[in-house]
Amino acid sequence: MHVDVMTTPQPLRAIGDLAKRTRAAGFDGLLFTETGRTAYLNAAVAAQAAPGLELLTGVAVAFPRSPFVTAATAWELQEATGGRFRLGLGTQVRTHVVRRYGAEFEHPGPRLRDYVLAVKACFAAFRTGKLDHHGEFYDLDFITPQWSAGPIDAPDPMVDVAAVNPWMLRMAGEVADGVHVHPLGEPGYIARHVVPALAEGAQRSGRSVDDIAVIVPVMTIVGDTDEERHRERESVRASMSFYGSTPNYAFIWDEAGFEGTTARIREKQKAGDYAGMAAQITDEHIATFATESTWDGLSDALHERYGHTATRLVLYNALADPERLERYGAVAQRLSAPR
Repeated sequence: MHVDVMTTPQPLRAIGDLAKRTRAAGFDGLLFTETGRTAYLNAAVAAQAAPGLELLTGVAVAFPRSPFVTAATAWELQEATGGRFRLGLGTQVRTHVVRRYGAEFEHPGPRLRDYVLAVKACFAAFRTGKLDHHGEFYDLDFITPQWSAGPIDAPDPMVDVAAVNPWMLRMAGEVADGVHVHPLGEPGYIARHVVPALAEGAQRSGRSVDDIAVIVPVMTIVGDTDEERHRERESVRASMSFYGSTPNYAFIWDEAGFEGTTARIREKQKAGDYAGMAAQITDEHIATFATESTWDGLSDALHERYGHTATRLVLYNALADPERLERYGAVAQRLSAPR
């Protein structure tokens, strides 16, 4: 199992130091989840600052960038990291894509499927000089030597997608190299939905489900005193209320035995009551959707919950301060070691 740290992109002058500390702490990789700053520029700086560190976008927004632009960027990052870059792509939601980025969003699932195939066709074109992709949404068939990145001395980048519902999970199993599970993806959801849907999709393309990386972000509550764990518990409660406000994710709460959670959170959200949103997340929610432990017990607790399904664990809240990053790094090393 690989263990990564999740971060939002930082000012470029700051990311090099973070990458070095992440590498020194013993993590396998650093994952950038795109927000107001671009994931790709952060990854480029990190690649130069911390050779040997694996870098992932988890996820970068797909549709505002053409498949060729995304492929060329990923290609350069794969070259810069010596083959240690994973391209993670997601749809975002309609409001952001249409009203913030000014891009098209119709049929997001099939569009992302075609996008992944188009990106992979661009990778092939960089090696062969021939671009030939004709899909439902993207037609790409022109490339000349001066507009090609050319071959690199590394394998093609792995392409992962963010997926929640069964259709998207099947699509990931069919055309992608991995799936980014949602932060609310507790073990029951992974067993009920993620693994079976990935297996069905992989079978369609003649692959084994073992060929598909399952990348799981985990929220942890860790400390050796009740006071430490209380502070982290309240932070996790707020994060869960944010993610749990999206209607498309309501079924995850419902199937875990917390019916109506999303509706109650959204009622508070519409009123601007952020404390009230967090209050809808009970300690029972947290026990199901987060991992709570002492420092000595955390690696075993995470392995027990995710060891049979996750290819990569992404620690969601390991960057609170330098000391905690080092302690989480020790946990990461224990998880990465053969058992």
